[in-house]
Formats: sequence, structure tokens, C-alpha cells
Amino acid sequence: MKVKDILKEKGRELITIGANASLTEAASRMMARNIGALLVEDSGRLVGLITERDLVRTVAKTDCEMDELKVKDIMVKSENLVVAEPEDEVEYVMAVMIQNAIRHIPIVEGGELVGILSIRDVVKTHVRKLKAEIHFLKEYISDKYF
Repeated sequence: MKVKDILKEKGRELITIGANASLTEAASRMMARNIGALLVEDSGRLVGLITERDLVRTVAKTDCEMDELKVKDIMVKSENLVVAEPEDEVEYVMAVMIQNAIRHIPIVEGGELVGILSIRDVVKTHVRKLKAEIHFLKEYISDKYF
């Protein structure tokens, strides 16, 4: 299965926030949408990614007010993002996410952002595939095909 198959199923909606937004606004947007990451844009172009983990780390290590810091102060900048492509195999993307300890990966096609996957999206797809294989193997073992 390929990344494009997951995007087709889940949709390609991109939920963004401005680089100059406050951390409070970022946290509120994530909570309202029940998501763990926001794509960060500035003047209509992708400049980074901010996650729940980024917010928690910032709160834990600083005594600042959440409204004092901006998204751009703590986001992962676009040049440091690990990305995938629609034609990538899901197993490969899962391995990349695990190896890099990331939970969200932007999907880029021809230099344009076309979606984002979470580790939950990838694992859910993988589990569904494994369940189908288990079902087939159980039927095979039970001599259903003989």
C-alpha cells in the first residue's frame, strides 16, 4: 500500500497556522480539531510544523507565558522536516517515522504540500493489512480452499 492510498481515504485537508500566531492559539486549534500537529505557513508557503510535543517541551522548560512566544519560535523549520511522497510505501514511511522518532510527516509531491500523515494513520493502515492477512491464513490453514 502506498501513502497516496491513505491520503485518498483520510482526505488531504491541510490544517495550518500562521508563523506569528501565539502558542496558545496553536494549542487551541489542535484541541478544537483533535489533532497533534499543525502545518505552519507564512505568506502562503510552508515554513514549518508545530506539534503537541513541541508545546509541552516548551512549557516544561520555560517560565514564559504561552502568549509571549510565537509558533515560529518553537516550530520545526521546513528545511529540517522529514517528508514523504505519495508514491512511498506505507511500510517505508512507518520505518522512517520510527527511526526519526516523529509522529507526523508532511507529504510532498512535485515540491508542493499535498497532505500530512500521523503515526496513527500509518499504524491503522498497517493493522488493517495484518488483519486481512491473518484472516486469509486462518482460512488457508482450516482447509477452506481444499
